[in-house]
Amino acid sequence: MTLVAATYTVALRYTRIAEKELYFATTAVCITEVIKLFLSVGILAKETGSLGRLMTSLRENVLGSPKELLKLSVPSVVYAVQNNMAFLALSNLDAAVYQVTYQLKIPCTALCTVLMLNRSLSKLQWFSVFMLCGGVTLVQWKPAQVTKVQMEQNPWLGFGAIAIAVLCSGFAGVYFEKVLKSSDTSLWVRNIQMYLSGIVVTLVGVYMSEGAQVLERGFFYGYTYYVGFVILLASVGGLYTSVVVKYTDNIMKGFSAAAAIVLSTVASVVLFGLQITVSFALGALLVCISIYLYGLPRQDTTKIQPLLDTVSSKEKLIQM
Repeated sequence: MTLVAATYTVALRYTRIAEKELYFATTAVCITEVIKLFLSVGILAKETGSLGRLMTSLRENVLGSPKELLKLSVPSVVYAVQNNMAFLALSNLDAAVYQVTYQLKIPCTALCTVLMLNRSLSKLQWFSVFMLCGGVTLVQWKPAQVTKVQMEQNPWLGFGAIAIAVLCSGFAGVYFEKVLKSSDTSLWVRNIQMYLSGIVVTLVGVYMSEGAQVLERGFFYGYTYYVGFVILLASVGGLYTSVVVKYTDNIMKGFSAAAAIVLSTVASVVLFGLQITVSFALGALLVCISIYLYGLPRQDTTKIQPLLDTVSSKEKLIQM
């Protein structure tokens, strides 16, 4: 999935700067929600084993559970904002700079995990979080420049969009994790509940932000095979994220991005003429090291303590 994340970032960046007719980002986000809904229904159908059980599950858990739909509308709204901010950020920042800076979602996720799930982080994990922040600061201190991009860009607008996306990612990821792990409801039922709300939210977003232009030019204005590829990658990535949240730690999901940073940087050098600066290289290295440090297993004190007691007993015998 690292390859998917890196490919999505680079491909999205390409479609925002290289396409002659710029498509509407809000419609792309909406279509992504529709595809994720259909994929989730298909996987749930396979999980239930028959059409009858599928319809019963949908009737009981979706149509018959308005409170649950309302509960899942919270991450739907937040994820919709996050996804639109990703389009805005990659319209103004290089893919590699975006990939590194976006890792600020990890400190945000860590804070939300502590506050919302009552979990604790080790000293090494907190150290790695602060190291990551330092690495991102170095990357932004003197941003790398691109030589093959001719369109006008606003880096400050891009950084602002990333800041909003980071906050959204941290909160929505932990909120969804809490909902998933607080009941035995199927992951795919929860996804269907969230994506139904997401479709409504994103359609409202289309109407409010680009409604007049969409009515004039059409919902699929500016779409190409590359745009379709980006939407497909976003759909697959969204489903993968929900699986990771269900079965693993939400922060660990974020720390799997080291290879994606490297791949995005290489692709940006080749495709967009990214000129890597010393501060960018050092910052990206610090981010990757922090990812490695966070992933180190915690020390198992339950096994170490008996060993220490045995050593202490032997020392007392020697002294006697």
